[in-house]
Amino acid sequence: MTRKFKVKSSKLRLRTEILFFFLAALFLILHFPLFTAFADEISSRAAVVIDVSTGKLLYAKNPDLKLAPASTTKLMTAIVTIENADLKDVVTISKDASHVSPHKAGFKTGDRVSIEKLLYAALVGSANDAAVALAEGVAGSEARFVEMMNEKAASIGATDTRFINPHGLPGPGQYITASDLSKIMTYALRYPKLKEIVGTRVTEISTQNGHSIFLRNTNRLLWSDDELVGGKTGYTRKARHCFVCAAERQGDAVVVAVLGSPSRSDLWKESETLIVKGFDLMESKGEPVVYVSKADDESPVMERVSHGKSTKHRVRMSKSGKGGNSIKKASNHKKKMFAKRKRKARTLAKHRSQKRNYSVAEKSGTGGNKG
Repeated sequence: MTRKFKVKSSKLRLRTEILFFFLAALFLILHFPLFTAFADEISSRAAVVIDVSTGKLLYAKNPDLKLAPASTTKLMTAIVTIENADLKDVVTISKDASHVSPHKAGFKTGDRVSIEKLLYAALVGSANDAAVALAEGVAGSEARFVEMMNEKAASIGATDTRFINPHGLPGPGQYITASDLSKIMTYALRYPKLKEIVGTRVTEISTQNGHSIFLRNTNRLLWSDDELVGGKTGYTRKARHCFVCAAERQGDAVVVAVLGSPSRSDLWKESETLIVKGFDLMESKGEPVVYVSKADDESPVMERVSHGKSTKHRVRMSKSGKGGNSIKKASNHKKKMFAKRKRKARTLAKHRSQKRNYSVAEKSGTGGNKG
């Protein structure tokens, strides 16, 4: 009797383990393709979504990848300015400021403009001349101001960021991560004035010399997304399209940072997708998901993380979905194609050499008729 009971108990335990294994496998099959599919929707090089109130990471793709910041740099310019100058202070536009590369508001050398109006020009119109004028007005020189920018970035935890100018025009040694950009945006929201400026659609500013300038916000989502608080765009050829923004819904707030989007339309589409994704994860209290990819042409590695714990799951997918073997096959294919082209080039060179010899013989009277 005891033996029969033990046998039944063992069978029950075995069936329970099989059922558990089956359910776990079903979970992986159903969820991992969804995670990977969502990762494929984000074509930008890097992206981050965070909960503003807690600082919790909700979603990320390559959060620590160092990339060019473009004009998102101006957020740090605004932070350093508002912490070190009075909004009513007046700055005289220098020759260097008026001659900086576009995009510009159009300030002229000698124009006198308040700090507040320069902030509007820098954040709403993404004006490089305004950014230089702010740097010179606050610190006396661009070089000193950039030092202040980097010091401030480090103090708020943006330790993988380095600025070389106040406007974000490309140059060596300048970089930021999506993670750091989200921190900078979150910090900027502490200042009601900056929050007001980045949420302004259109405005008109004037210099004390009577020069009026109309500004339209480069952030298109301000016209299409009622939940959007505001943000800052950026673009250079190297950086591609960049954007950082904040959105609010029923008392909750998220910050979305996107770097290296291939086009403006992709930038807006992916930013909206990430805003919705962030709020959905906050509502469902889901685990944060982080994707890491080695290069632009690789599908990401998915890492599900949970509040500082070690990674639970990792899935590596190539573009074809067959894993690492497809990468090896692609490499072998490239080698074969290269060898084929090399043989073709040698054959073509030999043919051209024979043709030249025939032409020489023809000119000397030893060849046939020209036809």
